[in-house]
Amino acid sequence: MKRGKIEIKPCTECTVSSNGVFCSVSEKNLGILDQARGSNFYKKGQTIFYEGNHTNGLFCIYSGKVKLSKLGENGKEQIIRFAKTGNILGYRSLLSNDTYHAPATAMEDCHVFLLSKDRFMEILESDPKLSMNIVQLLSNDLKSAEQLLIDIAQKSVIERISESLVLLQKTFGYVNGGKTINVALTRSEIADIAGTTTETTIRTLVQLDKEGIIKLVDKKINILDLQKLIQRAKIYD
Repeated sequence: MKRGKIEIKPCTECTVSSNGVFCSVSEKNLGILDQARGSNFYKKGQTIFYEGNHTNGLFCIYSGKVKLSKLGENGKEQIIRFAKTGNILGYRSLLSNDTYHAPATAMEDCHVFLLSKDRFMEILESDPKLSMNIVQLLSNDLKSAEQLLIDIAQKSVIERISESLVLLQKTFGYVNGGKTINVALTRSEIADIAGTTTETTIRTLVQLDKEGIIKLVDKKINILDLQKLIQRAKIYD
């Protein structure tokens, strides 16, 4: 089946991710996923779901990149998480029977599957490997949230921005195995990750460029020395 310019393959033939939460489920449950899923296409900038809305299922990204963010009291956006091909969205709200805590926005054109809550719970209850994958996912979310609180309280601006660049590299990788991070973000969006101003972010990126740690090329960022960037970020694990 083709949607837009890509071919949508059945779950049993999916090769978009080798470490997604559904990659270890049984062939029978993959068949159930195949029959139950609905496919939606979102243009860059479109909202996939809104904060405060009640969950209507589990979202799985077949292609594209998504950001989850919240607005502070001053109206400034804070990017709290990214998702890419093979990742799922809305699982915490679904499992807790709560509303979405943050809106999800397409950073580029995206194909996203939607699996109903009933079907997801049916598969989750019958597949121990999937249950463990979800537990691991929730544990990682908690670890990230705890680290974010520590960073905001204790790290300097250059450490937070360096850590944001490391996060982007780990999440999206490089373009064609090179040194360019495989995502294009504005300086304002990088500031929204690090929790600082656009002006401060620009000055800090220029400083890292002068130090030979990164290379700025329009919206793209090349990481010339990942280890030095990690040291700048004071990441120890």
